[in-house]
Amino acid sequence: MWPMLEIQSAEPLAGRTVRLILTNGAVVERDLRDLLRGPVLGRLAADDELFHLMTVGYGTLVWPGDIDIAPETLIWDGPAPRDESARRPEAFLRPQPPR
Repeated sequence: MWPMLEIQSAEPLAGRTVRLILTNGAVVERDLRDLLRGPVLGRLAADDELFHLMTVGYGTLVWPGDIDIAPETLIWDGPAPRDESARRPEAFLRPQPPR
């Protein structure tokens, strides 16, 4: 059985982009703008200071006020890192759409 892939550490980049370091060493950069909508997550879109208070807890990103985003939403199929030496999850680990 394979261990669950989780977020080990994260750093905010420009705008609402984050760099995620996963427990297998892979690096994923993810622009969160499209996710930050609605009454709860919309607060992160509107408030730079709150957005930058993110930490990693329980294998995902968390913010004050009991705000978090499911790790599978953050990990899979984000854009490749700008640094080509950084790795993403291997293709066989990424979920495939139904056929």
